[in-house]
Amino acid sequence: MNENKRQDLLARMRGVQKNVEQGRSVRSEQLQQQVTRQQPGFADLPEYKQVKLQEMASQQLGMANPFYRGHEGTSGPTALIGNRSYDNFASYDYLGLNGDGRVQRAAANAIARYGISASASRVVAGERTIHGELETAIAAIYGVEDAVCFVSGYLTNVTAIGCLMGPKDLVIHDEFIHNSALTGIKLSGANRRFYKHNDMADLERILSTIAPQHERVLVISEGIFSMDGDFADLPGLLALKQRFGFWLMMDEAHSLGVLGSTGRGTFEHFGLDARDVDIWMGTLSKTTCSCGGYIAGSEALITLLKAQAGGFVYSVGLAPALAASALESLKILQEEPGRVQRLRDNSRIFLERARQKGLDTGLSEGFSVVPVIVADSLRAVALSNQLFEEGINALPIIYPAVPEGLARLRFFITSAHSEEQINRAVDLTAQHLGELTARNFGIGSMDVQKLLASMAGG
Repeated sequence: MNENKRQDLLARMRGVQKNVEQGRSVRSEQLQQQVTRQQPGFADLPEYKQVKLQEMASQQLGMANPFYRGHEGTSGPTALIGNRSYDNFASYDYLGLNGDGRVQRAAANAIARYGISASASRVVAGERTIHGELETAIAAIYGVEDAVCFVSGYLTNVTAIGCLMGPKDLVIHDEFIHNSALTGIKLSGANRRFYKHNDMADLERILSTIAPQHERVLVISEGIFSMDGDFADLPGLLALKQRFGFWLMMDEAHSLGVLGSTGRGTFEHFGLDARDVDIWMGTLSKTTCSCGGYIAGSEALITLLKAQAGGFVYSVGLAPALAASALESLKILQEEPGRVQRLRDNSRIFLERARQKGLDTGLSEGFSVVPVIVADSLRAVALSNQLFEEGINALPIIYPAVPEGLARLRFFITSAHSEEQINRAVDLTAQHLGELTARNFGIGSMDVQKLLASMAGG
């Protein structure tokens, strides 16, 4: 490229960025008028101090950190950790397919054919035929026109919502919606309102008073709520959609393979037409034993996302091995619906026994996710550690994932768990929680000011 052409290209590029540069210039002048400031270090941030406070409280009580324990093999109903086998209730493997030879062979064959990575964004050179096969299979589950897959389930919500909604729009969501959806709403710049959990009257109030002021309106709910184990009132949502005319987005991350007689999800559970929902979102890391996420819906929706969703356009394509393992898992789901029934039976056994033992299972309906609410975060960590010593892997969910006062152990039930594993886990949970409660063990019994003083001195 000669110098004249180079300068011409640079001039055109600078012209595109003219507004950006003008904004930078104004901000630069403003900064020059300000007094020099000191940027805080990361260790000075209150968010960091909150984490360290929790760590110090655990250390004072001699409690091990239950998070980030390395698994040394395939995790399913059991897990190998530190060369010891544990009954595992901390993995998403709802249909017991993570170690299935058919899924593993599909992944290995994809590596042999396509290599490890897609090596580029699908828009440019990362498209592989396995991507289209997987998306066709996902669309067929919902009976819709098309689907698109992303490299991350979290990214799927963030980029889809960020692409579809803007500052003149309104997103209304269930108050217990996943953090990925909240992040997507924030990115979009849309106005946000939440309605009380599964409360259709509250949603109707918002729709009738606020929605008319906005151009586009999106309502978001989850099939099975990941922290609580109950599910959305899809018939109620569709009835309101018919009256008020909004887009409805359903997050099926924990519903695919779980709800419905053949595991197709919330619409099958209620006997509804999936095409009445505008946007079906889900992840590939639970039932399908892979990684990534998907959106399914109309041709227009998917074409738009493939053209303008940043998390698709500017992100590498899904690894071929992950696409192949997800596709094979979907085939097994269709061929062996008995796995869905075994999951349902095991979940019912766990929930019923937990209630018999007086455990607080919150809102759970007994479909794969069953929380045991213990209220206090430190108590939840202690309970998890005591179960770990007994050979049971069940992790705590504590602040900020849930509000302080609603800390819990979250049990993921799978079709591969035995009734003996379930009964033992529930019995030991009830026993140790009873002992901790009797001792009034938890953050409420600690001298927080003393902890803060020691932290400041350290």
